[in-house]
Amino acid sequence: MVLTVPGSIHAKPLRLAAFPDPVPGPGEVLIRVGACAACRTDLQVCEGDLPTRVLPIIPGHQVAGRIEAVGPDCGDWREGDRAGLTWLAGTCGECAFCLSGRENLCERATFTGWDRHGGFAELVCARADVVVPLPEGPADRDLAPLLCGGVIGFRALRVAGITPGARVGLYGFGASALQAIQVARHMGCRVAVATRSHAERQRALSLGAEWAGGYDEAPPFALDLAVTFAPAGEVVAHALRALDRGGTVAINAIHLDRLPEMDYADLWWERCIRSVANVTRDDARDYLALAASIPIVTTIEEHPLADANRALQRIATGEVEGAAVIIP
Repeated sequence: MVLTVPGSIHAKPLRLAAFPDPVPGPGEVLIRVGACAACRTDLQVCEGDLPTRVLPIIPGHQVAGRIEAVGPDCGDWREGDRAGLTWLAGTCGECAFCLSGRENLCERATFTGWDRHGGFAELVCARADVVVPLPEGPADRDLAPLLCGGVIGFRALRVAGITPGARVGLYGFGASALQAIQVARHMGCRVAVATRSHAERQRALSLGAEWAGGYDEAPPFALDLAVTFAPAGEVVAHALRALDRGGTVAINAIHLDRLPEMDYADLWWERCIRSVANVTRDDARDYLALAASIPIVTTIEEHPLADANRALQRIATGEVEGAAVIIP
């Protein structure tokens, strides 16, 4: 499914197209896509909220599948290996950020489905050094949502400073937060969830949230940390007001509509606002190991490849319960 001109997802900007099978070059592998989860970032690329870098482009950056072919100089990768692909498509490996374990901040980083063709396809070529090994056992459809929503939610909790037993707020309760709450509860945290949806509030309570309410409602306890998943700046202000002294809000969004004017009194007492930018390969490996040990349970809504527009439409309208997954 190819994007040639960004536009409203309701106008179906993705079109079904056929291309010759890609051939992996040096340091690249070819992955046969078993499943590719869709997320709001794919929606933002298709609608132009994220300015396109390459056109035409195949979106999709949560790929679970198997290695179909291996180019030269690909380390230990072999045909038939189970493999996953994340948002991070490549880094320079030379800058101060890469050399200090912060490759997610690399200024020359490239991204799957934005700079390089992604997984809304039957086959996808990727740099071998960013592909992550996947465990045998779980189905591709169940692993794919872990590779962006899960990993970035995990990183957001880390950035916000989660510790065992902490008081955690989750603002927005889509596919990423559905996994983040399981991590937080696994760590013995008290969790408060804010969302517009009454159905999502009930789901949050069933997953162990101590409280669930609206964005403009105050949780019954002050928060040590909060993660905002909604792409609305107003939600950041609500989360900030819910923090205890010294708390942190981590903004888990690549695109935010705006940041509203905020009262400095809400930020005082060493409260902090941080953004979450991309993921690292270590984030992906660490999260996959943790997800297997918990184990993380995902809620899946399957769509055939030709219905990728429909999957993103349902994400846009908030109809997806859990993760929308594209099956080639």
